[in-house]
Amino acid sequence: MHYAIIAAGEGSRLAQEGIEKPKPLVELNGEPMIMRLMNIFMRCNAESISVIINDFMPEVRHFLDNVEIEAPLNVIVKSTPSSMHSFWELSKVMKPGKFCLTTVDTIFREEDFAKYIAAFEADTRHDGLWAVTPFIEDEKPLYVDVNRCMNIKAFCDEPFEGAKYVSGGVYAMTDKAFPILNECIENGISRMRNFQRALIGAGMKLKAYSIDKIIDVDHASDIEVAQAFINS
Repeated sequence: MHYAIIAAGEGSRLAQEGIEKPKPLVELNGEPMIMRLMNIFMRCNAESISVIINDFMPEVRHFLDNVEIEAPLNVIVKSTPSSMHSFWELSKVMKPGKFCLTTVDTIFREEDFAKYIAAFEADTRHDGLWAVTPFIEDEKPLYVDVNRCMNIKAFCDEPFEGAKYVSGGVYAMTDKAFPILNECIENGISRMRNFQRALIGAGMKLKAYSIDKIIDVDHASDIEVAQAFINS
């Protein structure tokens, strides 16, 4: 399994609230968030890890230049207009096959993530397995409409009758997604949620995998919450 991390955001809200470190280097229980992800990936049999960071955080580049992991580490330094564009840049260096993509501030329990990855590795029927959660705390959640078998029917900006899940910001898929991503870029489509809709429109078979809780670190107050969560 290959892994990719989007860490190209500015982290402006954290900075405005007094957090001096770039978001990828914010520590949870003494471990930088980006290192926590890479360590989890390594324990989930990472064949490679690809990371994109922006141009304005040389501290993060310095940190990654000194990281020692056994899997190949690809680092892209480029500021992008959206997470979808960051994913597109990552796709240029990623190996073919199955992979998992996440943002650097997406926080989950390691045991939940390991079970999710194992489920996707064993899945031979679907083109992607989306981590979803019934825990809704995002400021602008993306609602996920599923059928009884948890196959994804649609991605919705607004809640609908019977809405139960939102996207957890963790995406496992195959390289069949890359041509669709390229089409989105060529057609001027932006935002990760619109790319996800394009996958459905192209006939990709996506299934949802429920994890009881996934949280984001967007504000200074989220750091303590995240630390307590992963220790629970």
